[in-house]
Amino acid sequence: MTSPAIGIHDLAVATTSRVVDLDDLAARTGVDPAKFHVGLGQDQMSIPGPDEDIVTMGAAAAQRIIERHGVEGIRTLFFATETGIDQSRAAGVHVHELLGLPRTVRVVELKQACYSATAALQSAAGLIARNPDERVLVIASDVARYEVDTAAEPTQGAGAVAFLVTADPALAVLETAAGVHTAEVDDFWRPNDSMTAVVDGKLSISAYLDGIAGAWDDYASRGGAPIAEIDYFCHHQPFTKMAVKAHRALGQHVGVELDPELVLATTGYNRRIGNSYTASLYIALAALLEGDRDLAGARIGMFSYGSGSVSEFFSLVVQDGYRAVTRAAETEALLAGRDRVDIDAYRALHALGSRDSNVDVDIPGESAVPFHFAGISGRARRYTRS
Repeated sequence: MTSPAIGIHDLAVATTSRVVDLDDLAARTGVDPAKFHVGLGQDQMSIPGPDEDIVTMGAAAAQRIIERHGVEGIRTLFFATETGIDQSRAAGVHVHELLGLPRTVRVVELKQACYSATAALQSAAGLIARNPDERVLVIASDVARYEVDTAAEPTQGAGAVAFLVTADPALAVLETAAGVHTAEVDDFWRPNDSMTAVVDGKLSISAYLDGIAGAWDDYASRGGAPIAEIDYFCHHQPFTKMAVKAHRALGQHVGVELDPELVLATTGYNRRIGNSYTASLYIALAALLEGDRDLAGARIGMFSYGSGSVSEFFSLVVQDGYRAVTRAAETEALLAGRDRVDIDAYRALHALGSRDSNVDVDIPGESAVPFHFAGISGRARRYTRS
């Protein structure tokens, strides 16, 4: 019996209701705006309101998938994040309740820095290979938060994606070959007692570049497509200039000159959302698929990196008729509809990132989003629908 093609059937992006323009941050901090726009490749960063977090963003993205495709056949929900809200319960359990998913769904949270959404994709493919009638809902959702007045501050952001993994997908088929690379590196991590990450910026860049070389070599050794047969490249984007650096480094590693346009076509959304950790690679994919180019039949090289570090290189093939399921207008409306906040308002929101779970609090649902973090009661987080 021939195995079915497996891949991404639909993909939806979500973000927060608020945004900071990096021109405003540059003015406040006395930095040349070009350092952000050119040096980092970033223009804006999404900021969560008091009633927004990884659950509300993830549920908003997943709701759009469910509204289009229903819940039939969904027996697994993977929630990928590195900014989890609990050391025990998966954030996806809250999403399961908010969306009213069937009880007959397994829910699991995956963590390995920014990489784990790719682990979710590959795990989903394994489940569907065993039973092609099943569908797997994957959510990747994160809030990147760093200390104010640091070099990392302009690389903050918040975003989510949800995608449906199925047999015979309408959007893109996942090819079998995949290359992986793991190396213990203290480049970026967040201790249990810290709301912000510990970052060695220079080491993180070098570890990322080591990861792409190692993952590519493993991909090539396992029958992956020759680099000349890859039409576009999506690289993990902690800031979009990093994807450009990675693209150049991959070409040098392989011994070819790669056209920068093959990666620049993926950066449009991440420039406006900022770093979304696990979601960023798939937000890059959405930007490519929802752009003006005709991608039917194109092969897309995907590089997933998670600090610490784990890397993977794999490929997708875009399906004929894929535009029928893309969401360009929806995504643009989300980005354009955010409220621009000034630096004082943003920093007040930033301070809310650290909340004592011993203190009960009710939080009004003030943000223009479909789901809300409603507060803490009895040390448990509560959520509501609009």
